[in-house]
Amino acid sequence: MTQFKVLIEGYAKPTGGKAFKASPTTTLIIDSGKNILVDPGASKSKLIAALKAEDIFLKDIDLIFLTHYHPDHFLNIRLFPDVDVYDGSTIYRDDEELEFFGNIPGTAVKIVPTPGHASEHVSLVIRTSEGRVCIAGDLWWWMDGVKQMTDRKSLLSLKDPFVKDKRALLESRKKILAMADIIIPGHGKVFRVKLK
Repeated sequence: MTQFKVLIEGYAKPTGGKAFKASPTTTLIIDSGKNILVDPGASKSKLIAALKAEDIFLKDIDLIFLTHYHPDHFLNIRLFPDVDVYDGSTIYRDDEELEFFGNIPGTAVKIVPTPGHASEHVSLVIRTSEGRVCIAGDLWWWMDGVKQMTDRKSLLSLKDPFVKDKRALLESRKKILAMADIIIPGHGKVFRVKLK
């Protein structure tokens, strides 16, 4: 069965004016003998410390998966110059681009298109001993200090100041709420899906 570990809980902290510090939830998936690092984030020191706490070295990461292309989600790929980077349909290996569809190749990790926050946004769904877990990227995210409401109505109406397509975001949220038991948001605490 697929295993996962939240290495870093995502944060978005206002620092004055329009500036803030942000790095997403970074998750490790272990599936089919592969260590998959999802959204490695922007804080080099936090990522290295989180991996060290799990007794994992940079060389132990087999592939990196990006839910979308916002820099706070991908800046740390620079720590892995020889590791393939995956998105929703492409493997990037040096200057080579290889297409794929459905699951991350060679794994049971399902890729689900979830546009809205960004047009290329995807989420990952894995089956675990805890149920179906969705690593949802910025399908949902909260600024630090904002109460995280996780009832269905609040989740569907959560404002996203960076949204590219409001209608697509709403449909993507409905899709994930219908298939997941546990959701790992881009910035904020992991939460369990409530039926009502």
